[in-house]
Amino acid sequence: MPETPPAPLPRFTVVVPMLDEAGSVEPLARGIAAACAPLGLFEAIFVDDGSTDATAERIVAMRGQFPWLRTVRHARPCGQSAAIRSGVLAARAPLICTLDGDGQNPPAEIPRLVAPLLDGAPGLGLVAGQRATRRDTAARRLGSRLANALRAALLGDGVRDSACGLKAFPREVFLALPFFDHMHRYLPALARREGYRVTLVEVDHAPRRAGRSKYTNLGRAVAGVPDLLGVWWLLRRRRLPDTAQPRTAQGEP
Repeated sequence: MPETPPAPLPRFTVVVPMLDEAGSVEPLARGIAAACAPLGLFEAIFVDDGSTDATAERIVAMRGQFPWLRTVRHARPCGQSAAIRSGVLAARAPLICTLDGDGQNPPAEIPRLVAPLLDGAPGLGLVAGQRATRRDTAARRLGSRLANALRAALLGDGVRDSACGLKAFPREVFLALPFFDHMHRYLPALARREGYRVTLVEVDHAPRRAGRSKYTNLGRAVAGVPDLLGVWWLLRRRRLPDTAQPRTAQGEP
């Protein structure tokens, strides 16, 4: 009896970290389906970072409608960077696209982020979204503006919105970067540290319609200062060989 051929691998994986975001599960799943179906085979991994609400149950319910939807669950909250990493480790595709689980990153932006990587642009290690207009409170916008200005001045990464959740990158590039809590906020600087090109894309930002934010300005400041100094140290200590050619990071289309 002939063997059944293996199922074809997806072209890219959408990774969505979630913590107590039950109200966002269905809209995100439907939005991802509409945005990604024209691009060929894909999968999405919703990473439940130890939610205490109905997030896990909502994900299971949506899997019945969308066979491309997978899930990873943490027994306790480990943070957004850890949730992203769990999703990347579980991904079957060579290319990854991330978006926040709060529904503020429109899935309709996914094709614009993954297109350069699907085309095999040489040396491209990261496509990073930058929110054109923040749909947040004035206090959050001000806190984010100050944090981004400080980060840009110290790291010189040329990015004005490093914390935007919409990003796309080759799986192998992400896994080669130094991992630490909150590292998702420093992906442009870390990718450039390894010699990769970074492309910036203006993206939309939607108001939060369910759940509540897991970050405060004070909390981000307390965690952000040592993180920023640590990344600054990493950048200063990195030495690429003078004879090195531009790095290549291409996923198979």
